[in-house]
Amino acid sequence: QVQLVESGGGLVQAGGSLRLSCAVSGCTFGCSRMAWFRQAPGKERERAFVAAIGLNGATEYAASMKGRFSISRDHAKNTVYLEMNSLKPEDTAIYYCHTCVAVVGGCANAGYWGQGTQVTVSP
Repeated sequence: QVQLVESGGGLVQAGGSLRLSCAVSGCTFGCSRMAWFRQAPGKERERAFVAAIGLNGATEYAASMKGRFSISRDHAKNTVYLEMNSLKPEDTAIYYCHTCVAVVGGCANAGYWGQGTQVTVSP
């Protein structure tokens, strides 16, 4: 059974940094794409990812995160990271880790979600 466990969220002041982690277990061939999504307070989870990374290390970012956020993965530890810098109050959200079988343009399956980790950025 595939499990994703996020950690690293917390409260930070605007301009600060946080590093989120997502530990993945139970994956054999079905976790080629790893991505972070977020859900702001009072809103639905965004359909577009914050950042994504493939098995070969290729990364993609939402336009508003480029230059501030960095995604990476450690295959030996089965862990994906999201380094967030220059945080803004509008980055406040629950951040979810997701994995799926990657195909051109997205996922071949619904994939799996973690439980989320709260990030709060104060003004």
